[in-house]
Amino acid sequence: MDFPVTRPNIWLPALFGLLCWPHLTFAHGFAGDRFFPATISTDDPFAASELSLPTILYIRQPGSPPIKSIDFSSDLSILVLPGVALTLSDGYQWQKSAGQPAQTGFDNFSANLLYEFFENDAHEAIMSIGLTSEFGGTGSRAVGSSSFSTLTPIFYFGKGLGDIPATLNPLRPLAVTGEIGLAIPTRSANRTVTFDPTTGRSQVSSTPNPDVLEWGIAVEYSLIYLQEHVKDIGLRAPFNRLIPLVEFSMSTPVDRHGGTTTGTVNPGVIWSGQYFQVGVEAVLPVNKHTGFNPGVVGQLHFYLDDLLPKLFSKPLL
Repeated sequence: MDFPVTRPNIWLPALFGLLCWPHLTFAHGFAGDRFFPATISTDDPFAASELSLPTILYIRQPGSPPIKSIDFSSDLSILVLPGVALTLSDGYQWQKSAGQPAQTGFDNFSANLLYEFFENDAHEAIMSIGLTSEFGGTGSRAVGSSSFSTLTPIFYFGKGLGDIPATLNPLRPLAVTGEIGLAIPTRSANRTVTFDPTTGRSQVSSTPNPDVLEWGIAVEYSLIYLQEHVKDIGLRAPFNRLIPLVEFSMSTPVDRHGGTTTGTVNPGVIWSGQYFQVGVEAVLPVNKHTGFNPGVVGQLHFYLDDLLPKLFSKPLL
């Protein structure tokens, strides 16, 4: 998506200051007894070494006629310091509308630096901050990649309900993770120059690039947690490793007449093993501005710190 401007430089010294705070070493995906899976449509709050390969999204984008789109993407996260992970992401798109040749090309390359600064095992709580940079011009304009860059400071959180009273045992497997960030474009508007041959004059038009509030939440019900920490109800493989969830991934322009909120609601399920997880979700547009056609997204995700502990169980630095 097209978003961020130059003023987010104020976040860099703040992030550097937070990196100097003393903190504990964090286990992959855990806060106390709670295991949080890597969510598909929103980002989880953990600093860990992990690999998503591939993530495949199919959806029909709004248009007349609608545009069939398949996005193949991958994310690599490496724990570089205790509690600090660097994530590199890119993708490749195929787009096709009726009667038109297919358009293909790469998405813009992006990088994220995440700092996990708080974890409370007793209350299964976690908080992190991060900064994502999308590098404009690294992708193909044919598939909608922007020519300008975007900077997005983000706050992440996670909370399990394992600390509620035993009288509410059926609710204890529930957990929530979420994120909220402000995507700020480095260019406030795109200018287009066209030549009118009838008048011999050039015309300049401008399309604003608004700052965009990007927010998301995932509501999870862990059958793993139910079986191991609440009550063994006799589930057997593969059902005892399932985590049903619903994700909400939303974007709200906040200035420059950027329009209204768009986004999707994504119900699905994740199966988590010792070394990897597999997930699939439906992609349901929330309003007509997002589109009318549902899609589907699937992901294969590897826990590198568990799969290759000699390489990834400790920070690089």
